[in-house]
Amino acid sequence: MTGPHSGDHTSFTRHLALIAEMSRSFIASHDLAAVAQHGLDRIADYMEAEAASLFLFEQNENELVCYACHGPVDISGLRLPAHQGVVGRAVQTGTSQMVIDAAQDKDFHSIVDKNTGFTTISLLTVPLNVGQERLGAIQVINKKDRQHLFCQADLHVLEVLAAAVGLAILNVHHTNAMIEQERVRHELELAGEIQKGLLPDFSDETLPVFGINWPARRVSGDFYDVMRLAEGRLWFVLGDVSGKGMNAALLMAKTASVFRCLAKTLDRPGILMARINDELCETSSHGMFVTMIAGLLDLSEGTVILANAGHEPPLLFSLEETFSTIPATAPPVGILTGLKAEDFPETRLTLAGGTLYVFTDGLTEAYTNAAEKQMLGVEGVMDLIRHSSGKPLRQRLAAMAAAVPRSLLRDDLTLFAVDGTLL
Repeated sequence: MTGPHSGDHTSFTRHLALIAEMSRSFIASHDLAAVAQHGLDRIADYMEAEAASLFLFEQNENELVCYACHGPVDISGLRLPAHQGVVGRAVQTGTSQMVIDAAQDKDFHSIVDKNTGFTTISLLTVPLNVGQERLGAIQVINKKDRQHLFCQADLHVLEVLAAAVGLAILNVHHTNAMIEQERVRHELELAGEIQKGLLPDFSDETLPVFGINWPARRVSGDFYDVMRLAEGRLWFVLGDVSGKGMNAALLMAKTASVFRCLAKTLDRPGILMARINDELCETSSHGMFVTMIAGLLDLSEGTVILANAGHEPPLLFSLEETFSTIPATAPPVGILTGLKAEDFPETRLTLAGGTLYVFTDGLTEAYTNAAEKQMLGVEGVMDLIRHSSGKPLRQRLAAMAAAVPRSLLRDDLTLFAVDGTLL
């Protein structure tokens, strides 16, 4: 069938076939470089262009980088200020540009021609915009038959094809972002499982100690540990790393490892704190630090020697149902270099059947009610201790933690206790 519009119909069919073919290829790949190069090659061939390039934004849209190019000169990696050249004009104005005589255009960036020996005669530049999102621009240069110049119809074709490329690039961005999110989620879950493995095993129910750790996120910056020594003594430690997320989790793991290494040969909490402080000051960064309680429990005497480095004051709950606090008398570890054992004063406690409770601010700052947004506070912790005092140690801590809905946690919650009635 022929007629006055048969040529337009054939061109339209070819446009659709090319867009469909490009779309299938784009869907099959999550590689931005491959998507960009394939799309650019198909467009250049279809438009019978001598050269073509695809520029994408980098550095908060202040710079355009050539991600793909087609033709006799390789300009991949070329960086241009986002306001420079015909490409810059297109992306800044958001409008397509048709330049019939490049030498006469005031914005034409001729330095590439000068450096490569290539001659730009005419060019088309179309911004890559998807909705309100600016991605960059596509540029085609010179008809292969240099006797011909680009025309308005060519510009319309490039605009249609550029829209398909823009959608493909945006799809790659979103898909890769989802893949990265899933990778991070998986790694955080794995890190969380590893962290759980670092916590002590309380399968021996005859031990007079127990602890609970609830991360506010997938990984925690809190930790606690216990270590048996000879002669009926037992180390315990509880720490809270500043900050949240993976950095806090890594510092938590390091601090717990340093404690494990040093506590084997030490028998004074003040000396232990000073040594841990030295280790953390040598390698910690980003202004991070750790508040920490370290205690040495004598199982036969029922006494505890305790050092508090910038941490929430522990509470000693006596058989007479009175409370004593052990306030911090030293700064957190990992901040000040050169601290000695005497900079971490020790307190000697006699449990006398009472229970020592050590906890992080994830407990005191937790909300107990979503509507009221009221923090538990130290008084609230004392109330929880009183209300659960008749229960066995493990049930006591479980009841205290259960009073704080996990969905309302603002920080990691860690709770540890030494039960003097079990000594």
